[in-house]
Amino acid sequence: RLKLYNRVPPNGLVLYTGTIVNDEGKEKKVTIDFEPFKPINNTLYLCDNKFHTEALNELLESDDKFGFIVMDGNGTLFGTLSGNTREVLHKFSVDLPKKHGRGGQSALRFARLRMEKRHNYVRKTAELATQYYINPATSQPNVSGLILAGSADFKTELSQSDMFDPRLAAKILNVVDVSYGGENGFNQAIELSSEILANVKFIQEKRLIGKYFEEISQDTGKYVFGVEDTLNALDSGAVETLIVWENLDINRYVLKNSTTGETVIKHLNKEQEANTENFKVDNNDLDVEDKMSLLEWLANEYKRFGCALEFVTNKSQEGSQFCRGFGGVGGILRYQLDMTAFDEDLDVYDDDESE
Repeated sequence: RLKLYNRVPPNGLVLYTGTIVNDEGKEKKVTIDFEPFKPINNTLYLCDNKFHTEALNELLESDDKFGFIVMDGNGTLFGTLSGNTREVLHKFSVDLPKKHGRGGQSALRFARLRMEKRHNYVRKTAELATQYYINPATSQPNVSGLILAGSADFKTELSQSDMFDPRLAAKILNVVDVSYGGENGFNQAIELSSEILANVKFIQEKRLIGKYFEEISQDTGKYVFGVEDTLNALDSGAVETLIVWENLDINRYVLKNSTTGETVIKHLNKEQEANTENFKVDNNDLDVEDKMSLLEWLANEYKRFGCALEFVTNKSQEGSQFCRGFGGVGGILRYQLDMTAFDEDLDVYDDDESE
């Protein structure tokens, strides 16, 4: 398989090869190769009795991207961090004049020159920050948050400057002191900001589910919960934001009636899967045509319904309430939707079938 690659792809290369035992108990050689959808930093070469997917799991954990500006008296670095992947976008050096020991008019002149160069340095950094962290298509920040770091007071001066884009100023999560500039300072800034960055996802989750609960408490009709109602709302195009628990343990079955040939779709949890009655209708067996995690199916198909997809945990109080009380699946709607209409349609369909 390696002959297919002249060089390592931009995001890296994942290669699994070995012998597995299939459902019939027979051994089968498999080779899987692909380029990850995001850059992968780990280099692993392992021989084991299983395929190691830990590094790939990390790529799926977070899509949030954070911007870093590391600024000191020698230059500025612009970078991003997404999950465990860090990227240097740009860096430049600067030669600022040192404080001068001469007195008289020379001291005033050198001080004026130094302040002018310092001002130009801050302005250039502010302009580049807008270039790298504002999406020109949407005129909005392309990062979830911004960290300013440095060893002198340049970072504070930048954050308070009128030249710094107010759209980015609103995204500042933290201003940290680091001992170095450049990439060493970038690494140190990531380390010092790790707790804050971890909490960003937590805060966003609380805000999202808080908005969802607000729709329910005000009885706006612009909400939906439960698997079937949510899927009906998706089909109608009414869902604006689809909210799903990241550990949702429900499978989507495509079942075929062995007698009539009719196809039905069911969504079953572990307990329901153990009940054989869920695989029968009118004493006819239902054959499994396809089985897929509902979580995976939604991740693949949500764009088709014109909605945004947000995964939540059960670690916050709001997240836990959403998972336990609402089944871990729900949505915020674009407009009011009468869910009883779907039940009535189903009743009419059932009556037609009975005739």
